[in-house]
Amino acid sequence: MAQRISASWQGKDYFFNAWVKADETGMEMTLLNELGVSMGELSCRKGLISFSSTIFPKSLKPEYIVADFQLCFYNATALRQALEDCGLSFENTGNNRRILKGKTLIIEIEKSRNTVRLVNHLRGYTYTLEGNFE
Repeated sequence: MAQRISASWQGKDYFFNAWVKADETGMEMTLLNELGVSMGELSCRKGLISFSSTIFPKSLKPEYIVADFQLCFYNATALRQALEDCGLSFENTGNNRRILKGKTLIIEIEKSRNTVRLVNHLRGYTYTLEGNFE
């Protein structure tokens, strides 16, 4: 599906588009600027993650992108187990998800029919995905 992404990190705002294919076998993502020019490509298959971009800084860890996508969209039961195995708590109340370490809120996700908003309090970034998430 096509997604529009707006992100905020270190006081700067970013806007771009993504073509995303995700299923049981993995995820492919192509990031595009407003003119349709490629900004990067990400692939996650069989536990191997690759990311190439001439735009994004080398310090951007593709594992964070994959993890955020999983936190937003993957099965809540599987996420809960995986997060508990890491010593984190997972709350899923309908369209909202929260990840906590003890009583400290690390990530919160708000989902609606056409938007998903993720706030990472630990790493200091926010982004909103717009698409048809039904």
